[in-house]
Amino acid sequence: MAKKKVKVIKINADECNGCRACEAICSAFHANPKYSTVNPAKSRIHVYWDPLRNLFMPVYAGPYVEAECLGRDKYIINGKEYDECLFCRATACPSRNIFREPDTGLPVKCDMCEDDPTLEEPMCVQVCLVDALTYEEREEEVEEEEEKEKLDDLEMGLEALIAKHGFDKVAETLARISISKQGES
Repeated sequence: MAKKKVKVIKINADECNGCRACEAICSAFHANPKYSTVNPAKSRIHVYWDPLRNLFMPVYAGPYVEAECLGRDKYIINGKEYDECLFCRATACPSRNIFREPDTGLPVKCDMCEDDPTLEEPMCVQVCLVDALTYEEREEEVEEEEEKEKLDDLEMGLEALIAKHGFDKVAETLARISISKQGES
């Protein structure tokens, strides 16, 4: 068993007032150039509002999944029933169109605002004035084979494009771009 440092944003929905400051700062932080625009559609965190239950639920983007989940579990909290999808962090789930870059359709994932220099806490946690979002680091034991190298952003984006358009079309487009870039040099 090996130890692995895990970074987590803890969510306390009881404290969330729906201000959506977390969405705004996340989209601004990840804009290119940084802080140049605010577009919550590009945010890696979304606040969902259930008007019937008057519940605000911040959810941040998790790992990319190609397939829809098989179960639709229900949760009962304080006597109120909630659908599992409300709490799901799956990036780019086929059953709902969230956590995708609106311009390209590519999936996005929360990166805990890791930057150079590194931040003490993700930006969404820093701007949350009601402590609905708190940051936590802890060590967990993981099996050696579970520590597989994860896909980087570029590989994840290419995998999503291949799934959407097919390998041949993506390879053909990359070859065409490569040839045009070589001609510019």
